[in-house]
Amino acid sequence: MYLEKILALSAAALVAIGAGVGLTWMALNPAPRLAGAAASIDRGGARQQIETLIASTPDYARYFARLRETFTADYEAAINDFAARLAQTKEEQSVDYYLSEAVRRIRTSHGALAAKAEPEPIARVFEKQLEVLRAVAREDKRMCVAFLYGATNLDFQHFAASRRKIVSDMALAGLEAIVSGQAKKIERAAPTEDDFRVLENALAARGLGKVEIDALLDGKLPTPPLEDARMCGAGQTYFEVLKTLPEPARTRVYGLALELMARS
Repeated sequence: MYLEKILALSAAALVAIGAGVGLTWMALNPAPRLAGAAASIDRGGARQQIETLIASTPDYARYFARLRETFTADYEAAINDFAARLAQTKEEQSVDYYLSEAVRRIRTSHGALAAKAEPEPIARVFEKQLEVLRAVAREDKRMCVAFLYGATNLDFQHFAASRRKIVSDMALAGLEAIVSGQAKKIERAAPTEDDFRVLENALAARGLGKVEIDALLDGKLPTPPLEDARMCGAGQTYFEVLKTLPEPARTRVYGLALELMARS
């Protein structure tokens, strides 16, 4: 039973993982636009253009400043690759793409460290994901469900561009957890069967039925699917309930989700 639950969460901790990786969809699916004045730009000029664009977007500039401070080599590699691509293709990308690609790269290279962070920065990752999820839910319930499962689309790109403060807060929370994990290197056990039982009971106490709980924890999606508003609400409840779990159960569940995010 315990092994089954570990495998279920590993395969279908869809909400926590999906919300955590939703931002990176923009990195994998950029929307290029012609660079007009960039027709003869070289790498140096392309880099200057990109850094000027980032600096002109204060919400994202603080993420890149922190990335440069904490993972200098990764910052330089990202900006240089952005510049090389711009110089070669003459296609500009949006500042939202540059943020999402930087987040994707740091998660791929160092994301597993977040699971070794102190409890406070780990909890902040999920608090900020819930903040974004709530904002998405107010905008569009269908987009909310897509965000939960990591299947964001052009609608989410437009959303992110209009909500850069909370999107950058989510990105920064992830980065700070990685920084903490690199410094502290706290080793944690996997969630226990009791942890899952407490989580399931807490979800039921908040009014979720077996269908919603199975969809959230075991990946048992019903046929026909739950309506968007219901699934969106269940996802928000899931994040809210996670915050109420007693320590150290809460951080064990969070830690596993962060490890899975790094691999997704």
